[in-house]
Amino acid sequence: MNNILFFLTPKAMCAYLYDDYTIRQALEKMESAGYAAIPILNHRGEYRGTLTEPGKNSPYRDRSVEENLELFTKMKNGEFKDGEKVLRAKIDMSSPNINMRDPILYRVAHIMHHNTGDKWCIYPMYDFAHPIEDAVEGISHSICTLEFEDHRPLYDWVVRECEFEVPPRQIEFAKMYLTNVITGKRYIKKLVEDGVVDGWDDPRLVSITALRRRGFTASSIRKFMELAGVSKSNSSVDYAMLEYCIREDLKMTQPRMMAILDPIKLVITNYPEGQVEYLDVPNNQENPEMGTRKVPCARELYIERDDFMIEPPRKYFRLFPGNEVRLMSAYFVTCQDYVTDENGKVTEIHCTYDPETKSGSGFTGRKVKGTIHWVAAPTAATAEVRLYENLVDEEKGVYNEDGSVNINPDSLKILENCYVEPALAEAKPGDRFQFMRTGYFCVDTKDTTEGHQVFNRIVSMKSSYRPGK
Repeated sequence: MNNILFFLTPKAMCAYLYDDYTIRQALEKMESAGYAAIPILNHRGEYRGTLTEPGKNSPYRDRSVEENLELFTKMKNGEFKDGEKVLRAKIDMSSPNINMRDPILYRVAHIMHHNTGDKWCIYPMYDFAHPIEDAVEGISHSICTLEFEDHRPLYDWVVRECEFEVPPRQIEFAKMYLTNVITGKRYIKKLVEDGVVDGWDDPRLVSITALRRRGFTASSIRKFMELAGVSKSNSSVDYAMLEYCIREDLKMTQPRMMAILDPIKLVITNYPEGQVEYLDVPNNQENPEMGTRKVPCARELYIERDDFMIEPPRKYFRLFPGNEVRLMSAYFVTCQDYVTDENGKVTEIHCTYDPETKSGSGFTGRKVKGTIHWVAAPTAATAEVRLYENLVDEEKGVYNEDGSVNINPDSLKILENCYVEPALAEAKPGDRFQFMRTGYFCVDTKDTTEGHQVFNRIVSMKSSYRPGK
């Protein structure tokens, strides 16, 4: 009677399981529907039993090998329409694991392939291709997420039946989520298609290609995984942990260079006109073994705009009228005057310098509280700098109520006509540096061209994050 009532019920009011559901998905569906058993259908609507009842053998299950090979060849050659034929494994339709109930191995798909074109009209299912690819590539342990736990018997069956001498093993762990980070392929694909990001390697994403382009090192990612650990329970990790790992990896190994992202000109009025001197600058103050480099200094320099204020607040120790600061690895300078445009914006700062205060001279006559970095105007190289922030608006969360991604409108800021040390003009794509007082950067591997350097900010300079906090 129940079966009769089921089939008399409108389809819209019925719950179904499909034969590619995992046990976990099936149980969730049963719980939401309030059923102890739900009929299992394949995508053609054919009955495959329930989770507690065996499925029915296909009437074609006992075809001869010769007939199967002939049909399979016709599938490959495109003689059948999509979905008209499938190749199934002959395992056990009474298995309590529905993944073992004669699963589909190959289906017909008339689509173009980037290698074979339209020569092949069949494509393997993931559960069949996955173990074979692992074995061929010499994978010892295939790490999967928990939803593949119920697929492991099929994985083992494939590698056993294919008689691989050293079969791989599948091991499942829970997914690890990063806070306010988009990881779903479906969502990333839409972002790419809509032009929100410039590809799967956009530095705001966390794909391997994106992290590599952003400038993350393999060792920093490994360190991150060590700190995060593995678990059988789903968990979420703060993105700040990943940023901490890259900072720790780079701070002692990368040269610290001077770059001006928002420039304003500083003129040392008592410095000899036309003179360029080369100062010894440490490559990394915390790692003396990295040595020093020669950096040109001249009468006209560029400094960061926020290193000067006309009316500074309390505890502002950088440059303002009458104040003296140190030019990093150079001299003490004192602000004497400044020039503004018709809108009151400062366009030029005039200072005097004290030759006796040259860095490394041993001068101890007086001290200053502020130190600022600089780039010599006559020798400066220009560059484009990209400042990346989280792609997601952290205050609003990842997804909107309609399921769309909540995009941070300030996730990318492009700064053109930045000034950098001349040595940075010779940097190669992928090279990493610390920009003094600003953050860690790398030369973009995609958009950098000869004569046009593009630097991606890997991570900002400081964070309050510490492991275990």
